[in-house]
Amino acid sequence: MNVNDFIMTNEVSIRLGIFFGIFAVMAAWEILAPKRALTVSKAVRWANNLGLVFFNSFILRLLFPAAAVGMAAFANEQGWGLLNYYPLPATVAIVVSVIAMDFIIYLQHVMVHAVPVLWRLHRVHHADLDYDVTTGARFHTVEIILSALIKFATIVVLGPPVVAVVIFEVVLNATAMFNHGNVSLPGGLDRVLRWFVVTPDMHRVHHSVFPSETNSNFGFNLPWWDRLMGTYRAQPTKGHDGMTIGLNQFRDPARLTLPRIIALPFIGKTTGCVINRRE
Repeated sequence: MNVNDFIMTNEVSIRLGIFFGIFAVMAAWEILAPKRALTVSKAVRWANNLGLVFFNSFILRLLFPAAAVGMAAFANEQGWGLLNYYPLPATVAIVVSVIAMDFIIYLQHVMVHAVPVLWRLHRVHHADLDYDVTTGARFHTVEIILSALIKFATIVVLGPPVVAVVIFEVVLNATAMFNHGNVSLPGGLDRVLRWFVVTPDMHRVHHSVFPSETNSNFGFNLPWWDRLMGTYRAQPTKGHDGMTIGLNQFRDPARLTLPRIIALPFIGKTTGCVINRRE
């Protein structure tokens, strides 16, 4: 069995094993060294955030059984994509693919802040009143489907190796849990790390109620895009302990229930943090 066959056969097990492992580490870290005191019931938030995660996973598997890995294998079989037309050494192709797909995720994130109808969907992620490991996977089902379609299109155009797609998916999920963690890092370590990976303190700024801060630090994995594109912000105005997490439009903890989270894109006006739009 070659590497691609092994990955195709065990992709779900690999991803689930790493997901639950990183989740357990981050959950324990949040208990041992929390950055901020939580403001609402953790049990309620986790039940609803994780309920949304499992619901989204079910829908994605129903709609796209082969997922991104299957699309990568199909694209390679058909010879589609730049890296199939202009082949590179295997290691270089993997590195280029992971970096290119991460840049697309950055652009996608900016897009959902810039387009009002997409911001309605993305508000589900930002309306969480606290910030912890479960926030990193709290996205509306329609946004998850849109993200999958963008990922498929990227794979068709790029033609990445199957192993690169698996690495990207695993790293993206792991870093999303890490940088949404309610954890404390020493200041010096954070300053070094954020040159190589998006840290919790770097991304937490993005979840501020202030639009100027929400529209910054869009990166999920690699921190370079924010610096290159001028969307980097080092710290929140009120500091990490004093900042308010969430959206001014949705401050009622009763909206934490799963049905309300799913209905949230259809509630109220499109205000808040759409880029270049006044309150």
